[in-house]
Amino acid sequence: MPPTESVEFEMDKVDWKKDLASHFENVRVIELCQAETVAQFDQFCEFIAEPAFEALTDELGQYRIRSEHVKHKGRSIRFSVCFPGLKDEQFHYRISLPKNAVELRLKLQIKARRTPKAEYQTTDEDFMPGLFPFKVLRMDKDEVVADVVRHFTTYCYAALTTPD
Repeated sequence: MPPTESVEFEMDKVDWKKDLASHFENVRVIELCQAETVAQFDQFCEFIAEPAFEALTDELGQYRIRSEHVKHKGRSIRFSVCFPGLKDEQFHYRISLPKNAVELRLKLQIKARRTPKAEYQTTDEDFMPGLFPFKVLRMDKDEVVADVVRHFTTYCYAALTTPD
């Protein structure tokens, strides 16, 4: 029989202080990215979405349709369209920054109703699917206007042609 060898297990030295320091550095980087993303979202609202909504408000005014936009700093911006000739809101287009986001991967919520007394129907989706987050700040306001118009007209045609 071969002699028994004593087997020694060498435990890797655990540097828990280094692991803890690394953790807190990672948390700091995540928080920094989140703060930068909020700032970028505010830039998107100020320089792209708000001018888009203002242009659309001017155009809808020619059809005697009221609209407005409301911004919640660092969180969302919403464009609302009223029923023709009324003050009651018919359609909402809301772009939002998800909580704890570390990039500009935005969300879109559409709320609409067929009559002023009807309940809102809501859909949630990605804002401009296929748009890379780093390209959001390079968008033209007309791209946003075109997306609002596409969602609004799609909704209107569906509401006009859907049986009760």
